[in-house]
Amino acid sequence: MKTERSYPRYTVTPKAAAALTRGHPWVYDAEILSIEGTAENGGLVDIVGKKGQYLGTGFLSEQSKIRVRLISRNANDRFDEAFWRRKLQWAWEYRKAVLAPEDLDACRILFGEADAFPGLTVDKFHDLLSVQVLSVGMERIKGMLLPMLAEILRQDGQTVRGIYERNDVALRDKEGLPQYKGWFPLPGEAVPETPVTEITENGVRYLVDVENGQKTGFFLDQKYNRRAVGRLAKGRTVLDCFTHTGSFALNAALGGAAHVTAVDVSEAAVEMARANAARNGLTARMDFLCENVFDLLPQLEKEPVKYDFIILDPPAFTKSRKTVRNALSGYKEINYRAMRLLPRGGYLATCSCSHFATEDKFLAMLADAAHDAGVQLRQIEARQQCCDHPILWGVEETNYLKFYLFQVV
Repeated sequence: MKTERSYPRYTVTPKAAAALTRGHPWVYDAEILSIEGTAENGGLVDIVGKKGQYLGTGFLSEQSKIRVRLISRNANDRFDEAFWRRKLQWAWEYRKAVLAPEDLDACRILFGEADAFPGLTVDKFHDLLSVQVLSVGMERIKGMLLPMLAEILRQDGQTVRGIYERNDVALRDKEGLPQYKGWFPLPGEAVPETPVTEITENGVRYLVDVENGQKTGFFLDQKYNRRAVGRLAKGRTVLDCFTHTGSFALNAALGGAAHVTAVDVSEAAVEMARANAARNGLTARMDFLCENVFDLLPQLEKEPVKYDFIILDPPAFTKSRKTVRNALSGYKEINYRAMRLLPRGGYLATCSCSHFATEDKFLAMLADAAHDAGVQLRQIEARQQCCDHPILWGVEETNYLKFYLFQVV
C-alpha cells in the first residue's frame, strides 16, 4: 500500500482476492480469513490478500452475507466530501454523454455497483428524484450524498423539486435496515405537495407516482428497446403482453401501428395504461384487456383477429438460481404460444429482466420454443438495458436484461 492506512484490515481468501482482481466489488462473510482492528457497521475497511497486498476499501455490513462492498481500489483515495462529489459528478456526466439531452428528463443517475455506489439507486423523473438505499454503508452517508446530488443537478440547469425514498423493499432486511418510504428532507426546503410528476420518454408522456409506482416509480431500462419497437410497429396489428403502464404499447401506437391491444393481469395496470393512452391522444387505435397472458395466448389461436407483431415483456419469473428451471418453462410457454400465433413474416419482441435467466439459457429456451412451434427465427436485433443502466464487466449482476427482436419465417 502506498499510504499509511487507518482502516481495519480484512484478510480474504485467494478465491475472493481473485474475484476482486477481476473487478467484482463484493466480499462474502465466508471469504474473510482474519480481521485486524474494529470497524463500525457501515464503516470503511481495507481488504487485503493473504500476502498483505491491498485489494480495495469498502463498506462493512455486519448482518449481510455480502460482508464488504468496495467503493475504491486506489490506496491513495481519501473518502471525504470531495471524493463523493467527484463520483457523483462523474455519474451525471456519464449520463449526459451517453443519452440525448431529451432523454435526461427520465433516466437512472446512479446504478449501484456499476457506478461504484454499492446498494444505491437514484432515478430522475423530470423534477423528482426517486431513491432506493439497499446497503448500510450508503444509508450512513445518504445525508451527505443526496443534497450534494441535488446541488450538482441544479447547477447544471436541472429542476429538482424533491427527493423521495423508496426504501420499502425486503432487501433492506438483510442489512438490518428498516423498510419505509417517504420524502427525504433537503436542508431548508419544504417537501413537495405531491409525489406525482409527468415525464416524456421517446415522445410519450406518462404520469409517474414515485410513492406508489413499482420499484422506483417507472421502469427506465427499456427506454431504447421501446423506441426500437415503435420503429417496427408502423402499419402492424400489435399485441403487447404484460403491458403494465402501457409503455411498449404506447410506443407502438405512436410509431404508427394500425391497432394495438395491451394486456395485463392487473386491473390497476390496465387502468394506468388506458389513462396514458388518453394522455397521448392514442385511444382510438388501442384497446385494453385485463387477462392472464398464459390463458389468453392459447385462446387467441381460436380467434379471428390476427396479430403480426407480438411483444412479450414479462416480470422477472425468477429471482434466484433455485427457480430458474421453472422460470424458463414459463418463458418457453409464452414464447411458444406467441410464435404459433404469428403469421409467417410476423414479428416478435421478447425479453427477460432476470439476471438468473442468463443469456445462454434464454437463447436455448427460444430455440426450443421455435422448434416446438415449427417456425424459424430471423434475428433483427439483440439488445440490452439502456445505457444509463451500465453493465460493468466483471460484475455479472449488472448485466440482467435480454431483449430480442425477431421475424418469424
